[in-house]
Amino acid sequence: MLMQTHEARLDALRRELKHRELDGFVIPISDEHMSEYVGAYAQRLAWLTGFGGSAGSAVVLGNAAAIFVDGRYTVQVRDQVDEKLFEYRSVPKDTIGGWIVENAAEGARIGYDAWLHTKRWVETVQKQLDKKGAKLVPVDGNPIDAVWQDRPAPSDAPALIHAQEVAGRSSAEKRAEIAEWLKAEGHDAAVISALDSIAWVLNIRGQDVEHTPVALSYLVAHADGTAELFIAPEKVSPELTQHLGNAVTIRERSGFPDALEGYSGKSVSVDPNYGAAAIAQLLEKGGAKVSFDRDPTILPKAVKNPVEQQGHRDAQARDGAAVARFLRWIELNAPSGEIDELTAAAKLKEFREAHGDLRDLSFDTISAAGPHAALPHYKVDEDSNIPIPPSSIYLVDSGGQYQDGTTDITRTVWVGPGEPTQEMRDRYTRVLKGHITIDSAIFPSGTAGSQLDSFARQYLWQAGVDYAHGTGHGVGSFLSVHEGPQRIAKAAGGQAGTDQELLAGMILSNEPGYYKQGHFGIRIENLVLVEPRKIEGAEGDYFGFENLTFVPIDRRLVDKSMLSPAEIAWWDSYHAKVYALLSPQLEGDDLAWLEGQCAPL
Repeated sequence: MLMQTHEARLDALRRELKHRELDGFVIPISDEHMSEYVGAYAQRLAWLTGFGGSAGSAVVLGNAAAIFVDGRYTVQVRDQVDEKLFEYRSVPKDTIGGWIVENAAEGARIGYDAWLHTKRWVETVQKQLDKKGAKLVPVDGNPIDAVWQDRPAPSDAPALIHAQEVAGRSSAEKRAEIAEWLKAEGHDAAVISALDSIAWVLNIRGQDVEHTPVALSYLVAHADGTAELFIAPEKVSPELTQHLGNAVTIRERSGFPDALEGYSGKSVSVDPNYGAAAIAQLLEKGGAKVSFDRDPTILPKAVKNPVEQQGHRDAQARDGAAVARFLRWIELNAPSGEIDELTAAAKLKEFREAHGDLRDLSFDTISAAGPHAALPHYKVDEDSNIPIPPSSIYLVDSGGQYQDGTTDITRTVWVGPGEPTQEMRDRYTRVLKGHITIDSAIFPSGTAGSQLDSFARQYLWQAGVDYAHGTGHGVGSFLSVHEGPQRIAKAAGGQAGTDQELLAGMILSNEPGYYKQGHFGIRIENLVLVEPRKIEGAEGDYFGFENLTFVPIDRRLVDKSMLSPAEIAWWDSYHAKVYALLSPQLEGDDLAWLEGQCAPL
């Protein structure tokens, strides 16, 4: 009989741990590639606890258990996880190691799956456990898998060819670049385990992770430009084999652990953030010299080539027309009070699908009505779904995966009847001013995203308010909607990517926001491309942003008196471009609506 309750699942796991002579076990949301989004087979934390967020961990001991989430999920974890089973713990204030030290017995043996954590994580937690004489123990097979009777199998969908017409560069050229790096660093090989990196190097895509078009696999790139792809045989078609060519050897994914032990005497590079601890452990066991370096594809993947840049522009133009049609639909239908969050999200997907080239959404649509809009990472489901209240703010953050680009856009709109409050208009206009300031920024070569972050926040700070998320993240090309290494975010706490220099060709989001808990939330998000700026008399190289997203911004929430003449000129120029790009794709009432939205402010 299948275990239906989370209490039964927790009991079963505890019995399994006892059988293995373990005093505890750590359960992250992770897969063997350290992916942000993971396949259904790897959703172990959700199965055990009921938590549906995309970041978090739990620790289970014989007589206590805790779930660790950050500030994005404070409300969600309380809605979804039973407090009688798991204590709620807040990251970064609380740490897994610290909690184990407080709650485990002296000398406890705490299991962990070395395929789901990095070596750095293992070292950090073990250092904390040393205070208690406790020890982290790598498990042979995940104990949750042993008790999860109806666990889905990993996807067997075929890997797909990503044609050079949309990729812009050949796989051979990319592998040659990696080979040059390996030779320069004195390495024989690099293990590439991040799924989007493998997809980028080989010009392949897949269907194995929801919203991210990647194929479950591992890649070892060699200093002679050859590579070995470890992938399940059912994913490989004759066409894919031909596409990969003779320089890429295809091997069974299941043979990857044994292959790692065969690098005796070789220098092998592993990324410390994406390489599972098991990879380094197996290489070292086989006698390899392991070097921890950033995955050599990360930066070249982030800097889009001209073909990828144009693909993004084309995808954004089609996506923009779909979002514009949706915003008119919301304006017409939501004031009735009969449209709920799920219906709205489904309707937006329908508008995107009407073009016929949508491959997937780029993430679960954040369709957030009223107080839900104050939760930056709200995820609507059957339990949380509410009607969009008349006379309120509605926030929709969504995106599409197209073969030529990945989109991500947020619009916040007023749902009538009536007028927004002055507080809503004030906060919205401050967010807009920050958005315009980022869009208009000019900065010298060597500038990191953290140096631009306060440009977006300054107007909110003047009113004594702020927002708790970053201002911008990198975006892939028909790949991950969250792509490193570049970010626009506060540098506090050494957040990954905030010290990365912004380079021409990088794509980022521009998404300042404001959230009044229990009341409303505001975010305005476009994607921007870093481009060189010619400045007469400039001393050195300077950059700015090309805006890529063209969809009307809701004028009903703007307090025009708070905008400078330059900001009003930005608004009018932006909406003139929106009209020029979208009007050929719209007709009838949709076109008439667009014309009204794009009139000068």
